[in-house]
Amino acid sequence: MSLIKLIPSTVAILAASTVIASARDQLQIAGSSTVLPYATIVAEAFGENTDFNTPVVEGGGSGAGRKKLCEGVGEATIDIANSSSRIKQSDIDLCNTNGVTEIMEVRFGYDGIVFASDINGADFALTPKDVWGALAAEVVKDGAAVANTAKTWADVNASLPAQAIMAFVPGTKHGTREVFDEKVLTEGCKEAGAYDIFVAASTGADDDAKKKEAGAKCMALRTDGASIDIDGDYTETLSRIDANKMAVGVFGLSFYENNTDKLKVATINGIVPTVETISAGDYPVSRPLFFYVKKAHIGVIPGLKEYVEFFLSDDMAGEGGALADYGLVPDPELAATREAVAAETPMGALE
Repeated sequence: MSLIKLIPSTVAILAASTVIASARDQLQIAGSSTVLPYATIVAEAFGENTDFNTPVVEGGGSGAGRKKLCEGVGEATIDIANSSSRIKQSDIDLCNTNGVTEIMEVRFGYDGIVFASDINGADFALTPKDVWGALAAEVVKDGAAVANTAKTWADVNASLPAQAIMAFVPGTKHGTREVFDEKVLTEGCKEAGAYDIFVAASTGADDDAKKKEAGAKCMALRTDGASIDIDGDYTETLSRIDANKMAVGVFGLSFYENNTDKLKVATINGIVPTVETISAGDYPVSRPLFFYVKKAHIGVIPGLKEYVEFFLSDDMAGEGGALADYGLVPDPELAATREAVAAETPMGALE
């Protein structure tokens, strides 16, 4: 592979490549806390079953991982960014600015977003509309937007437990938050009819501006203690629930499935979140999982391409593989992803 087109100076590239090769022979990976356990399993198996060193895998959040990937090319920069949401154009622009002009996008499976509470607590049968009605900063009453004053879940839906609303939701650094915003809050806002009312009441200059303003209102959360952002990983959310037995938390399916002795999961639209219901497309709150590879480091950092291929193998990401045992829903298009990796195909423009 030629590195010439990656950054303007060929001399700089060759110098950076030499430094990388001499400075480290261990992959550096960072990003999503959701992808972290999957990547850790793969990294440990990779180190045990190949002649390459075990990669270093760290968390930090999807957005932070993508930002680190885009810091540039060289031994001081990471090789892979794990992400539970798709890369954004702003990330790609940052990469381009810093000479990272070829990125390989690897979608390796799916996960679900679940709502769970203390194992000994009440049962929750939720809908996106219920969650939005409980946590939104503003709701609609008599056709107008008003501050949300609901105190209990039963105030939102009489069939829900009459216990105080307290929810621990992913902070804005998490890829999980993006899915929560889009597939729970926005959908719930639309189901409640609030989105159309927000659009009609908007002072935006045109339709696009009105829709953008309405979307922001749908995703705005309460600041009175009913909704609490968690910037740490799922273990922090779990510890918060352990200390607040009446609270509800947002988790990834795989984390929940490894803590069923502590957590009770809620249904969404009557569907229990499982690998099977996500695979079938029945569970409404699922998302693809990715990692992004700095192509300039392939052939420079030992084991980079081999790690990616190992990750996508049947033994890891395939049906019945090690990651499926941990809760990953295999990607039905995994074979096509393997082909793209074999050809070292960089991702195209975002659609």
